[in-house]
Amino acid sequence: MYKRILVALDGSRAARLALDEAVKLAQAPEAKVIAVCVVEHAAQLVDLGTGFIDALPAGTAAEEAAQAMLAEAAEVFAQHNVQGVTREEDAYGEGVTYVLARIAAEWEADLVVMGTHGRHGAQRALFGSVAESFLRHTELPVLLVRQQTAEPQTPSRV
Repeated sequence: MYKRILVALDGSRAARLALDEAVKLAQAPEAKVIAVCVVEHAAQLVDLGTGFIDALPAGTAAEEAAQAMLAEAAEVFAQHNVQGVTREEDAYGEGVTYVLARIAAEWEADLVVMGTHGRHGAQRALFGSVAESFLRHTELPVLLVRQQTAEPQTPSRV
């Protein structure tokens, strides 16, 4: 069984489903979960002749959202008697994929659980996929939990 499970949170329904799966897996003896939320800050253009700088004040909306997600994860851990910790990490210009991979290595995770939106076509090209990128850059086992967008269709009768 997995003993050190990292779950990535981003505020989406898919990430919440991933948290639920990580908690189920953490019911095994000695299992621990770390819930991670990576905060990205967009660079801002300033009139200093230097171009873009990262100059967001502390307590931004993204940080507040991350703190709310991690507080919810801590509540879920407590409700299910799961050993869990939470971690907010600022990307500082680094890609979310690489931040998650670095934290997984630091924490010595043996499983990563992530939600996926199941986008394809133009949506995937526009929004990308952190889950797909992470799969390409890790050797760790990854459990992808897909968000259901619609009710499953039942076959029609002929």
